[in-house]
Formats: sequence, structure tokens, C-alpha cells
Amino acid sequence: MDTAKLLSQVDLFGHLKPETFAAVLRAAQRRDLVTGEILFREGERGEFLFVVAEGALDAFTHRAESGAARSEGAHSSPTPSTRAAQPPGEGHEDACLLRRLGVGDVGGLTSIILKQPRSATLVAACPSVLLVLAERAVEQLLEEHPDFSRSLIAVLSAKVRGKTRALTSLIRPMDRGLFRVAFYDTKAYDQASFQAALGDDVHIDWLSPRLDERTVELAAGHHAVCAFVNDDLSRATLVRLKQLGVGLVALRCAGFNNVDLPAAAECGITVLRVPAYSPEAVAEHAVALLLTLSRKTHRAYNRVHEGNFSLVGLVGNDLHGRTAGLIGLGQIGKRCAAILRGFGMRVLAYDSAPDRAFAAEQRVELVDLETLVRASDVISLHAPLLPSTRHLIDAERVGQMKQGVTLINTSRGGLVDTRALLEGLKSGQVGAAGLDVYEEESEYFFEDHSSTVISDDLLARLLTFNNVLITSHQGFLTHDALNAIASTTLSNIRRFASGQAPDLLPNRVVAP
Repeated sequence: MDTAKLLSQVDLFGHLKPETFAAVLRAAQRRDLVTGEILFREGERGEFLFVVAEGALDAFTHRAESGAARSEGAHSSPTPSTRAAQPPGEGHEDACLLRRLGVGDVGGLTSIILKQPRSATLVAACPSVLLVLAERAVEQLLEEHPDFSRSLIAVLSAKVRGKTRALTSLIRPMDRGLFRVAFYDTKAYDQASFQAALGDDVHIDWLSPRLDERTVELAAGHHAVCAFVNDDLSRATLVRLKQLGVGLVALRCAGFNNVDLPAAAECGITVLRVPAYSPEAVAEHAVALLLTLSRKTHRAYNRVHEGNFSLVGLVGNDLHGRTAGLIGLGQIGKRCAAILRGFGMRVLAYDSAPDRAFAAEQRVELVDLETLVRASDVISLHAPLLPSTRHLIDAERVGQMKQGVTLINTSRGGLVDTRALLEGLKSGQVGAAGLDVYEEESEYFFEDHSSTVISDDLLARLLTFNNVLITSHQGFLTHDALNAIASTTLSNIRRFASGQAPDLLPNRVVAP
């Protein structure tokens, strides 16, 4: 029996990361059953889930419960026409066959997750082999492997897909005027800030998984979804949201490159964002990265904790008198310019529609992009990610930079071609890089991967440079910014819920 091949064909395990799949293989135990052997009885507490590897199992319940049970089982495999195993034991002559589980079918999921008694008795219809995951093994997989949690949620969601209308009809009469929001990718700090600003007119269901095609079913019965930077609002996700009756995507961030805006328009789904939650927070974080790299305080911190108080290799540079180039002079770029001017730096800026009055007031020199790239000792990115700005910093532009330039990116990872940056770091063309974002960050950022291997070769290579400082998209993470995000997002939601015309909503995002 090829266990790996079998499990790779099962929905629950087929899309896991290699390290998670390997953990499943290690935890899976073989169990052999003879014909007529009872795996467990109805009403017993189940302590494992299983996959049928060979043979088949029949699920029985009592005739008195058969109507409800048949209805519940209707979303599983249909009852086969082949002869079922004998009913399970003496005193169970009234047992009724519900369905048959064949090779590849999974059993015991709801019993494990909900800690409820088994809803049917399972009997081997013929000599059978199971692959069993004990309850503790499942709990460990859920704790250590976020992708296993997401896969489990997707499978459970699919089971109720056929019941979506019934669920919606049950939930909505209970609303009593409440506007219901499915809040995806919830973290503790999100919940704290939103709870503080939440009133009685909006109800939020806190969901831990990210929004994508597999978890979209959790939005059933809601009027809106609240999404963050790494949620996947592709066409397929948006079409399904429309089918579920969702009319609003409330982004709790400024960026919207993860949303298929033309598809949202076609589906009649309104997209609202938070354009300026706390530009000071991001600007200050950009400068914090710059100061750390300039004075090598991250290396000094690590040294002294090892008892090494040598200053060799820690010589830094003054910012005063040097030239900073800001690509993007929006709200965050302006705050960053003011801070850097305070350090006594010459500040250049490039923006497609610059605020000339601000530039004159702050003595910021407006220049073209090529001039900025060639003249700057420090380059900080504050531009949105659009098709026209993807890989704005590529191999050609890296080659145009001053030798030893410091590159700071607190905007969007896709603005920088990571391979070009790596080459620039290896050649010394780029002297240091401070990155709060990364173009493939959705696989890693915001989650704990300390017990796993970083399989992204580019990210792993960046982490080996002592002149590269990476933070996990935390530029927004201040109490002030979180409170502003919650306030603006809930205001957006309330405006939409009040029936205000989408065209009049101030923070609406539309396709160019």
C-alpha cells in the first residue's frame, strides 16, 4: 500500500506543504479490520479520525433516527446498492444502513473537532485497512501547521456547501437589524481594537483563516467580509462571495493589490479601504529601519547579549548631510520627508502627482525617477503596487544606484525584484536593505514558522545577510494605527449598511 500516494489524493491532505504532509505520514497508523468488525459504536466518544485505505465500512444508525440521519448523511457518499455488512450485533436488529465509506473517504472529523459522540456505528463490510490519526496527533498538527488548519476548515466548509441557503435562512432572521461581518485572518490585536470600537449595530464573527477560494464558504450568512493584505480576493473568491449574498469587501488596510477590482465590479461587490490609518506609524517604522541599519544597532544588540562588547565592525554613518530619495510622496511619504529633513538630510522625491506646496514648504526637491535613483544615498519606497509599479526596483535600476546605497521598503513587496536586490547586495551596489514587506510574504508573514524550514530560497537567502533587516509587515502595528484602522473600517461598514450609494462612499476602490 502506497500510503503517501493515497493521502495525496484525499482533499484534507492533498494540498499541504511538504513538511506538513511528512508530519501526517509520520503520525498515521495502520489498522486492519476483519469483515463484520465494529470500529466504533453509535454514541461512543471518538478519539481518532481515519482514511479508508482498502476495503469499505458501512455506517449504521437506529431506524428511529434514520430520517434525520439520512438527511444528515445526504451530503456524503450515497448508499451503495451492493450488499451491506450485517447490522452491528445483538439488540441492533432495527439498525438502518446510512452509507458506505470507500477507499479515500475520511471519517471522524466532526467527532474529533466538536468533541461529540459518534453519530453512527461503523462496521467493516469486508477485510479493510484504515490509516488512523489519533486525537492528540490531530491536535498537534493543528497547533504546529497552520496550513493543516486551513485545509481542515476548507473540507468542513465544503461539507456544508449544500446547506448554505438553509444556514442563511436560519441566521438572517436572528439578525434583528444587525449587519453581519465575517472577519478573516483574525489576530488578537485586531480583535482588541475592533471590539473597543464596536457598537450594537454590527456583528463580527472572528475567523482565524485567511480568505481564499477554500475558506470563502465561511462567509455564508454574512453581509460583508473584512479582509487584510494577504487575503486572496481573486475572481473565483469574489464570484462565490456574490453567490453567498455578500455585498461588501471591507479592507482594513490601504493596499488593494490583492483584489480583482474588475471582477468585484462585475459581481456588484463594493470594495472599501482605509486610505490613511496612521501614516506616522509607517513613516516612523521606515526611519527606524534606516537608523538601525545606519548605526548597526541590531548587530550590537546581538553581540552584547553574548558578552561581546567589541566595537569592531560596528562603524556606522551619519544621516545628516546625506541625500534621501523618496519614491512616492503621499501621506506616508510626506511624514517620512518631514522626519528626514529633521535629521538634516537633503530630500529628493518622485511622485506622479506631487504636492508642490508641501514640497516647497518642507524644502523637498521634486525630481524624475532616474535622477532620484542616481543621486540618493538612501532610497525609501512609498508607492502603491500597480501593474505599472511592479518591480519598479529591478536589475537596471539597482545598477543605476550609488555604490553602497541603503534601500528601505515599507510599502509593498512587489515593488522590488528580489533577485535583483540579492545581486545588488552580493556585489555591494546595495550596502544595506530594510524590508518590512516581501513580494512572496503571504506564505510566511504574520505567522509563526520558527519550528519549520524556510523553503522560499530567496527569503532564506535574504535572511543570511547581516546588512539586511527584515520585519514582518509591522509598520502599521501601533496602538494608534490599530485604533484608526478599526474606526475607519467600521465607519466604512456602517455607511454601506445604511444604504448610502456606493458611488458616494469616500473610501471606495474601483478599477482604473
